[in-house]
Amino acid sequence: MLYISRKRLSLSLFNKKSIGLLLVILSTSNTFPVSAQTKDKIVLGESGESVYFPDYSYAGYHFGEQKPGVDASTKIVNVSDFGAIPNDGKNDTAPVLKALKHAHSVAEHVTLLFEPGRYILKDILKIERSNITIAGAGMGDRGTQLYFPMPLSTIDNTSHLDELRQYLALHNKKQRDPEIYIDSFFSEYSWSGGVIWIQKKGSRAVPYLEEEDTRPPVVATILEGKRGETFIKVDNAKNIKENDILRIDWHNTEGPKGKLLHAIYGQTDLEIGAHHWNFPDRPLVTQPTQIKAIRGNIIEIREPLLHDISEELPAHFSSWGFLAEVGIKDLSIVFPEGEAYGHHIEQGFNGIYVTSVFNGWIHNVSFNNADSAILSENSANVTISNIHSRGTRHGHYGVHLGSVHNFLVEDAKIFNPTVHTFSMNTKATKNVFLRGEGFNQPTLDQHAGANHQNLYDNMTFHIQANRDNTGPYYDLWFGGGAGYWQPGHGRFNTTWNSKIMVQSGATDKETVRIMGRTEGPDARVIGIYGNRNFEVVYTPSPYLRALNKKIDIPSLYEYQKRQRLGN
Repeated sequence: MLYISRKRLSLSLFNKKSIGLLLVILSTSNTFPVSAQTKDKIVLGESGESVYFPDYSYAGYHFGEQKPGVDASTKIVNVSDFGAIPNDGKNDTAPVLKALKHAHSVAEHVTLLFEPGRYILKDILKIERSNITIAGAGMGDRGTQLYFPMPLSTIDNTSHLDELRQYLALHNKKQRDPEIYIDSFFSEYSWSGGVIWIQKKGSRAVPYLEEEDTRPPVVATILEGKRGETFIKVDNAKNIKENDILRIDWHNTEGPKGKLLHAIYGQTDLEIGAHHWNFPDRPLVTQPTQIKAIRGNIIEIREPLLHDISEELPAHFSSWGFLAEVGIKDLSIVFPEGEAYGHHIEQGFNGIYVTSVFNGWIHNVSFNNADSAILSENSANVTISNIHSRGTRHGHYGVHLGSVHNFLVEDAKIFNPTVHTFSMNTKATKNVFLRGEGFNQPTLDQHAGANHQNLYDNMTFHIQANRDNTGPYYDLWFGGGAGYWQPGHGRFNTTWNSKIMVQSGATDKETVRIMGRTEGPDARVIGIYGNRNFEVVYTPSPYLRALNKKIDIPSLYEYQKRQRLGN
């Protein structure tokens, strides 16, 4: 029998609200009943075996507690009123940009509306304000199609990526492939930018050059807090108000032996890359969050802490500039067919770029022939749902989550070939891919750089198995990232209920090895099943249970959310 002990533990101020989920998993059983604990403690079962899972249920728009949508009172700005006529074969850029500029001047929530049909656009649609939605009439054949015939390398005349460009040149970051005559600097659009580009004016998506670094103002020093709990103590709460959106910053100022590295990676023998300590003035871990309540110098935040906070592991609240209530829905983004020139030298046929957003959403959007469908940085609490990516171009990313927190990506279907299909990238924390499906050699990319406490949940993968001299295999966890950001991930990254459908490359009598060659410590791999017998080869060894069977709880995220919200 599988169970979680319900033994009551003594409560203190700092564990009454902790919500880490503890699952007792006994390897001798074939069933998986699970109960929730409300204490971030080790709980022992009959066998003496237990395992900790972070509470992922806060991922998504408004901590997963509200369904994204547009208020009925939104002000409609129709691009047709500014001269953009669909399906007339003319360049619609000027009237659409005029409509978008007008939308930015509207005081209340505003929706920039596209009617059904095809619009031809040759510039970036830049969103630089809160309370705005770009909406079409659907992503199907009778919906709205935004056709971008030229890549960002041609149409991006902004200076937003100049720092990245200088960084790439300064460090001679090049893609070299003599066989096809490639010796070129990495493209700034390989992981940044989009034809729909969301960014707060004056914000810096990712720091690259040290001379550009400025520390955001410290709002309060945090004196005490415990991982998985929601109560923390600060030195002075006078500058903090209820409902404030602030960022918790942890810095590693202690070099390669820093206590923050131990918090991220635990007792690992893996080599930790130098970027973890070469920039002590930059936070290594950030957690944008909302203030729920204030009682003296005791602060309650809306979600569990990522890490302990103490004199030995210091952290502080900093201010953070962001856009709120930004949405994109019901349209298709289409690029011309064509070959990709190569990995890291993409021209910039990128769909949506989300940066500096808190509480946003993307719903019912398709992409065709994208280098990357969705890229994200420096954002939190965004729900991305019902995303389809198709085409013949070999893309770089399907959906990229980098330097973001609490993203929920649900029901994403990636049909086109990609290097990194579902990516938890540098400094990504507490993000969830839920019910995603990959159709063309899909990969789970844990891309190094202190990404940790992320979840792949109830996913499906259609694969062609490869073969070596020991039999069929497939690189499912196919991580990238430079050596200076390794290992592949930090503690507690979780893969829960993965359905693998082998289309070719292995007979139904063979065992297929599912590979993760360069990952990270203390991973949880629970429930690997499909139409073949599987073996998991994951380095370093994860906590592995329910191999070749499906867990009775289909989704860990949805289970935890029901436990938390009581519905």
